[in-house]
Amino acid sequence: MIDNLKKRKVSKKTKKSWRKNIDTKDVDKYLENKRLEERLGAPFSERANSELFSIDTARDETLLISKAERRAKLKLKEPRCFAILKPHTAILDPISKRNRVKTPEERKNPIRRKFEQERKKNGILKLREKNSLKDRKIADENRNKRFKRGEFKEDIWKIEMKNELPIVNELNSDWFTSDTIRHTLANTGKKRKRIPENLIKKPSVLPAVQIPHPGTSYNPSFNDHQDLLKEVADKQLKFEKEEAHLNRVTSKMFKKVSPEEKDRNTLEELSEGLPLNSKIENQEEEDNDDDPIVKSVNPPAKNEKKTLQKRRKQKEEREMKLQRKQNKVEKKKVADIYKLKLIHKQMESKEKIEMKLREKRELIKEKQTMEPKVLSRIKYEEVEPDFKLGGELTGNLRNADPVGNLLKDRYKSLQKRNIVAPATLVLKRTKANVKRYIKADHKINKK
Repeated sequence: MIDNLKKRKVSKKTKKSWRKNIDTKDVDKYLENKRLEERLGAPFSERANSELFSIDTARDETLLISKAERRAKLKLKEPRCFAILKPHTAILDPISKRNRVKTPEERKNPIRRKFEQERKKNGILKLREKNSLKDRKIADENRNKRFKRGEFKEDIWKIEMKNELPIVNELNSDWFTSDTIRHTLANTGKKRKRIPENLIKKPSVLPAVQIPHPGTSYNPSFNDHQDLLKEVADKQLKFEKEEAHLNRVTSKMFKKVSPEEKDRNTLEELSEGLPLNSKIENQEEEDNDDDPIVKSVNPPAKNEKKTLQKRRKQKEEREMKLQRKQNKVEKKKVADIYKLKLIHKQMESKEKIEMKLREKRELIKEKQTMEPKVLSRIKYEEVEPDFKLGGELTGNLRNADPVGNLLKDRYKSLQKRNIVAPATLVLKRTKANVKRYIKADHKINKK
């Protein structure tokens, strides 16, 4: 065990074996300390006591100043983050004189530099210099015009209205076509801004919240309550009348028959149009008629050419027909002169009829604006008004029962104002009957 702890003797003949088997940690540590001292300056052993130590005889002035002054001094103090940019070693740069690349302006000849300065001073510039000045000016203007956050110097809407309104007002004329207006605006750099119609026009003229009937109050007046009940009763009577009409024109329109009579009527209907026995016999007799002479119903026409006399007479007849037609038109013109009063009366009566029809159409159009539009295949149904009978009225809110549903009322209002399409509640959706089967190669044969 002791022999194993003894240091082994190794060869140090070559440089590789020497570096491998010699411990140089103490040498590396000494050199590292030397480098550190060089970076920090002279060694501590060679420095004087005045360089290493200082006697503090002055009092701390920072304790006597206010907190605001101390913060102001801290603002003027150099930030600590700048320390990383400063040199952290006291070793001087070994290359004191370094080569520096001169700028194109420094490389120029002094005489040429002086000549160019005089040329620029006199205002003689090259094309490249003129373009650069122009571009620099445009860039400065764009930089100054750029919006800065939190800075509101001018009213944007007033500037746009000042720049655009004069041109747009000039083009608002019936003499200009749409192509002319578009061409003019495109070449002047202006655009006509149009607000979308859906932002201006409401989907419906109805108010968002309609005032309920006064009879629906928890403590209504007698007349209001009776008016409400009358409206509900009239609506119910109208519904019953429509149901009775449908029942009368459908179910009650057909009389009841026995099964035997129904079969007999069906047989008659099916045999309608079929030939009877007597008709069949008469048809057989007609078929047995043996007449040797066959007469043609439509004999062929002979191809006879028209003579010159016939052609002349046809031409004269056409001219006379045209002349009679022209004479008839002229005669009607003369007759219309004497019928001016009658024609004037007819025109006035026609205008009155058209005016009445126009007014009627306007009324229908105005009425349609108050009605919901057809937005889906389901028709909008007006919600039934909430009402209470005379015995159910309490007269105070404490004993009044809640009537109606606010969510349903708002949903119906959206449907009535053409914002939401009417729909029905689907509780159960029908699914397609999919036939499922197992493939032949997926079957498992149990044995």
